[in-house]
Formats: sequence, C-alpha cells, structure tokens
Amino acid sequence: MEDLLRKNEIDRTHAKGARDLRLGRIGVLLAGALFAPAVFAQDAIDSGDTAWMLVATVLVLFMTIPGLSLFYAGMVRSKNVLSVLMQCFAITCLVTVLWVFWGYSIAFGADGLYWGGLSKSFLAGVTADSVSGTIPETVFLTFQMTFAIITPALIVGAFVDRMKFSALMVFVGIWVLVVYAPITHWVWGGGGWLGAQGILDFAGGTVVHINAGIAGLVTALVLGKRKGYGRVAMPPHNLTLSVIGAAMLWVGWFGFNAGSELAANGTAGMAMLVTQIATAMSALAWMGAEWVVHKKPSVLGMITGAVAGLVAITPASGSVGPMGALAIGLASGVLCYLVSTKVKSMFGYDDSLDVFGVHCIGGIVGALLTGIFCAEAFGGAGFGVESGLMSDQLMAQATGVLATLVYTSIATLIILKAVDLVIGLRVDEEQETMGLDIALHDETGYNL
Repeated sequence: MEDLLRKNEIDRTHAKGARDLRLGRIGVLLAGALFAPAVFAQDAIDSGDTAWMLVATVLVLFMTIPGLSLFYAGMVRSKNVLSVLMQCFAITCLVTVLWVFWGYSIAFGADGLYWGGLSKSFLAGVTADSVSGTIPETVFLTFQMTFAIITPALIVGAFVDRMKFSALMVFVGIWVLVVYAPITHWVWGGGGWLGAQGILDFAGGTVVHINAGIAGLVTALVLGKRKGYGRVAMPPHNLTLSVIGAAMLWVGWFGFNAGSELAANGTAGMAMLVTQIATAMSALAWMGAEWVVHKKPSVLGMITGAVAGLVAITPASGSVGPMGALAIGLASGVLCYLVSTKVKSMFGYDDSLDVFGVHCIGGIVGALLTGIFCAEAFGGAGFGVESGLMSDQLMAQATGVLATLVYTSIATLIILKAVDLVIGLRVDEEQETMGLDIALHDETGYNL
C-alpha cells in the first residue's frame, strides 16, 4: 500500500513538472512574440552607422544655415543682405514642418512609381524603435529633411532683390510638396521609376541640383530682371561673408555626399575622398579659365568654382574613383564658368547668383559623367543598370536629367503663375530701390 501511495505521489510530481515546463515554454514564446519587434529593431541598428549619420545630418543642416546663407548674403548688395538671410532661415523652418506633415510620406512612404503616398503623413508609424537599414528611421528622416531644406534654399540665389517674402513662402511650400518630394521618390523611394531604371544619383545631382537649378532659371525668367540690370553695377557687397559661406559649404558637403551611403564604411570613405578631389580641381579649373579670359583670377570665381565641383561630384560620389573625380571637377569648373559668364551674357537672363549656371549645369555634367566614370575600368564601382553596358547607363542618366528638367520646369511655372495671380510675385519698384531689408522687414544689415 505504501509503495502504491509513493508511486502516485511521484507521478503527480512528474505531471506537475511537465505542466510547469510547458507553461514556461509558452511564457517564453509569448514574451518573444510581444517583445521581439523591439529586440530585433535594436539588434538591426548599428551604433557606428548611427553615430556617423547623426554627424552627417548636422553637417547638411550646417550647409544651409549658416553656409549657404552667408555665401548668398555676401554676394548681394548691402540693402538686401538681411532679406537673403531671412529667406534661407524661413525656408529651413517651413520645410521642416512640411516634411513632417506630408513631404516624408510622399518621398519615402510606400512603394510606387511616382510617389510614396500619404500613409506616413504626420510621421504616422515612426517611433524610436523604427529602423531604416542599420540606422533609426528618425535619423534617416531627419537626414533627408536637410536635403529637402537646402534644395529650395538654393533657388533663392536666382531671384534675390526682387521677390515678395510672402510669395516666396507660398511658392516654396507648394514646390517642396509638388516638385521636390515626388522627384525624390522617383530616384530614391521604393519602386521609383528612375531608380528602377538603374539611375546613379548617389547624393542628389538630379534630386537636388538640377532640380533647384532649372527651377531657379524659370523663376528668374518669370520675375524678370532686377531694376538697372546690365546698366548699373551690382557687385557683391561683402566677399568675406561669401568666402566664409563657401568654406562652410565645402565642409558640410562631406555630410551631404559621404552621408548618403547611410553607413560608416568604405563607400562613404571613397565618397569623401572624391568630393575633396573634384572640388579642388573645379576651383582650379574655374580660376584658370577666368585667368585666361580676364587676365586676373578672382576670389568670387574660385569659390564659385569650388561650389560647382561640389555640385558635379554629388551624383557620382558613391560610384566613381579618384581619377573620375578629377575629370568631373575639371569639366564642371570650365563648363559652369562658361555658362555663368558667356552664355548668361549672350541670352541676357538675370540669374542673380548663377544658380542655373552652377547647380543645373554642374548637376547635368556630374550626372552624365557618372555614367562613364562609374565603369570599373576607370576605377569606379560599376554600372547600376542590369545590362552592365555603358550605353545603357548613360541612357538612364540622361533620362533622369531630362525628366527632371521637363517636370520641374513645367510644375515650377504653373506654381509661380498661380502665386502671382493670387498675391503677386514681385515687389514694387519703390521697394526694390529702397532694398528688401527695409521694405519687407523694416531692418538693416548694417548700422552705419
């Protein structure tokens, strides 16, 4: 009898142990189901990549405020210096908010040929645990926001001295959502039609520079020339500011180009190297061309040539090697100089600070030459098209250039005409003579 009772007790103990074991396993599975997303998300984040991208994001914002702001401000007349600083600062604030509302979703929300939809409007679904590649989505989102900020800020240089501040704010607000965000999706968004064709635009030659450059030309043509343009001398009022701004742009551009790898690796390192090489080569090329034509090299010419090189290497920075960078820098320095001086003079358009000549032409030069110098034979990373043929890569590059030129030109013209119809684009003659600092902001840049 005692043996039977002892056996029953042992059986109950074993059953309880087995039950506890099953419950423990179930608990582990439930905990895994509940917490796995957060754990996996954290595991996917690379701390080195994240640290670099935090720095790169700050560098790109540094390009607009203060870099571009000072670069442009020094090149206008003293009566308009504050208006340019105000425009760049206000664009930074406006685009930041619009990127949160709809811009990020349109550019990177969901897969699609032409736009990303509105599923991520107001950053729906973006949390501290969201991941984009090996970095937090919040970091990727902010990095891309800085690109969206600087693109319309670049356009400002084409029409300084003559646009209403209210018109600027409305124009930029619409342009970022209707022009910039969709083109960003075409090239970098999931399923974008240009990206699917194999276009190589590592850091925004098409998305940023050709886009801003052609929009700047259209805006300058619609607004018309500055009062006295061609008859009255309009030299830069403070080249010291412009040199400081250009230097800030050069430094910040490492975040722009090397940061576009979205990782701290060899490609980012090569992007940094070729950015330095192309910029230096372009500055020397512009200086040399100007020296030959005008017999003296100018500070304004050299810093503008440096920016032209930065622009041209942007689409190529993740795809070409050092020798390709030299070629791109040389071509951009000479061609941007010719367009900004000879071609501009020939056609007589008033692109005040050469946004078209530097950014659009530089972007086109860089985009097309990327299709050549990305070849492994030239030390590049290889072609982006499936066929692996240079002719197909050049076709993909040319398609991106042409699509951006056509779409941006038409959309920009429509937006400008609509804004002009509703509130007017240009300040009146008295305000333009007085200067926008006093006329629009009731302030002056200098107390003399």
